[in-house]
Amino acid sequence: MRQQIDATILFFIKRTKLLKSGEAPIFLRLTINQERAEFGLKLSTLPYNWSEKEQKVIEGRPNSNEINKTIIQLKKRINTIIDYLDSEDGEINSRIVIEKIAGKKEKKRTILQIFDEHNSNAKQLLNIDFAQGTIQRYETSYMHTHDFIKWQYQREDLPLNELNQQFVKQYELYLKTIRNCSHNTTVKYLKNFKKIVRIALANNWLKNDPFASVKFKLKQIDAIYLTQEELDKMINKDISIPRIAQVKDVFLFCCFTGLAFSDVKTLKKEHLEIDKEGITWIHKKRTKTNQMSTIYVIKAAQKILRKYQRFPELKENGYLLPVLSNQKMNAYLKEIADICGIDKPITTHTARHTFATTIALENNIPIEVVSKTLGHSNTKMTQRYAKTTEVLIKKNMQKIKNLY
Repeated sequence: MRQQIDATILFFIKRTKLLKSGEAPIFLRLTINQERAEFGLKLSTLPYNWSEKEQKVIEGRPNSNEINKTIIQLKKRINTIIDYLDSEDGEINSRIVIEKIAGKKEKKRTILQIFDEHNSNAKQLLNIDFAQGTIQRYETSYMHTHDFIKWQYQREDLPLNELNQQFVKQYELYLKTIRNCSHNTTVKYLKNFKKIVRIALANNWLKNDPFASVKFKLKQIDAIYLTQEELDKMINKDISIPRIAQVKDVFLFCCFTGLAFSDVKTLKKEHLEIDKEGITWIHKKRTKTNQMSTIYVIKAAQKILRKYQRFPELKENGYLLPVLSNQKMNAYLKEIADICGIDKPITTHTARHTFATTIALENNIPIEVVSKTLGHSNTKMTQRYAKTTEVLIKKNMQKIKNLY
């Protein structure tokens, strides 16, 4: 059942914006459920001819009959429009009513139009409120939404009033079946789309929330990391193909430092610091969260940096390592896994998990230190990366094995 409509109609003159004739323009202010909108009547009168109390021109003054008649007609028209919208169960707010009075055709908003506006605004806020990776995810989400609308409805776009729970359910099914997305990937795309829906709801462009009864829950997935044995295999494997060898080096550098793909790709000399003791540090804000990572660069990682310090292409752009796109890196890493005899689906993110588990925790580095290195705001986030392995259990249990 619709809530009671609280509408207030006020006619007034703007004494601070007098016309050249000395007259004040007459305005209508409509407030519906605390939302306000104003409209100029294109009528005016001398300030001393206007009655604030009665909201009209004083009887007998010039043009009083014509102006007051217009005011009465406008009041009736406003009430008629509100009653009509209410009977049609349509959206009611002051902006819509004023647009109808002014004869403006209400702009029909569509799903992809709002999505595109959001993405355009995000691009303008690159490196301010949005990282490049976040913008790319919204662009991909836009593409999936467009393709779904075309596949399901045979149309290029849909008006907002056709967005409902059925749309969301069909979209989820489309992502999981036609696009073959995993459950967690589907949830991430739906969350991106939900933000667009929230924008429409906040602006009163959408009446009902199609996500009202939809709950998202990511499935817990065991993170893939390299064991010490597998890591040694990769370190000791001599690869003669330069491009694949470079990918291996970048991956190992991430294993030794905990840097994510987006952070190693943008790593520059300015992020390095050598202290008084000759220790090399990386101080870099994470691209994804803007949290500062403080990384002690071990000798194995330093060796990789020295290997590429004279690369012409790197000297030109100021970057420290030859990092390919994430897609190409992951494709080459599959080859590297086969070459090294590692039976795991390795990706660039595997290196980050390997650092947290095999490099750090299995060597008794406290989780607080691991958290700071990874650029996490708290250790709870770090626990998702760091796995309690048999090696770690063995090391700790050996401390008490002779006590009982």
